[in-house]
Formats: sequence, structure tokens, C-alpha cells
Amino acid sequence: MAGMSTLLVLRHAKAVPGGGMPDIERSLADRGRRDAEAAGEWLRDRGLVPDLVLCSTAVRTRETLERLAVPAAVRYESQIYDNDADTLLTLVREADDDVRTLLLVGHNPSVHQLVHDLTGAAPDAFPTCALAVIEWEGGWTDAWPGAGTLVTFRTPKQP
Repeated sequence: MAGMSTLLVLRHAKAVPGGGMPDIERSLADRGRRDAEAAGEWLRDRGLVPDLVLCSTAVRTRETLERLAVPAAVRYESQIYDNDADTLLTLVREADDDVRTLLLVGHNPSVHQLVHDLTGAAPDAFPTCALAVIEWEGGWTDAWPGAGTLVTFRTPKQP
């Protein structure tokens, strides 16, 4: 299929410290809520509204997505929480052809590694609520290591 595919890779926003609770249940800190709202505004201002969101099942990723306030279909994927970059790439490659813009909300180090694998140009650090915009010519099955171009990289401190 011809055309451009756009993948938005977002690390969840700042979460509260663990403090004895299971990691998957950690919720967003106040700063995280503000950062996620700002990231959603940034996406909407640029017309980067996803057709589909793949989101980890962790509380902090769900809350990040909720604060983004982007109108999109959502699939919660427990495999994203497993934090394996190869698994993330497989999930991306399985997206339907009618999806032109895909948002993946996940965790480090796998989201950072995915950006690096797809573009060869990942930044040195991928802080909380960092967002990478990656494009390539073709469909989702064309998402192979090195196929993408890192178009934009946004962090809460460098909007």
C-alpha cells in the first residue's frame, strides 16, 4: 500500500514512586498529569491525532492516554507492559491498513529502543512523556529496523 505511515511513540508521563504498591498500579504524579495534557495539546495543534492507540495496561499509561484527550480508538495491550522492543515492533506491524497514524503509549527502555531500531536516530535519553514522531513510506508491514525517519522529538522540557 502506498502512502505515508506515522507512528507516535510516547513514554508515559511522570508517575508517583512505587512505595510498596505493585509497579503496574502506579498512577501519575501532578507533574505527569500536566505534562500529558500539554502533550495532547501539542498533538492536536499539529493535527497529529491518531486513528488508533496501542496502550500498555499499566495505570500510568492509561492515565497518560486519558490526559492526552485525543479522540481515537484504543487497544489496551498487556504485552506493551512486558517492555520488549521486538514485541512493540510486532504490534505496530499488525496495525490495520486503514490506520494512517498510530500512537503507542508505553515504557522505557522498550519505547526508546523501538525509536532507535526504526530510525537509527533516537536521542540519548527518553524521559517521561517524551514523544517521538516517526514516518516512513508504506504501510505498517513496512515498519522494519532502519525504515523510519525521526521527524520530531518532543519532551516536556523541550516542547
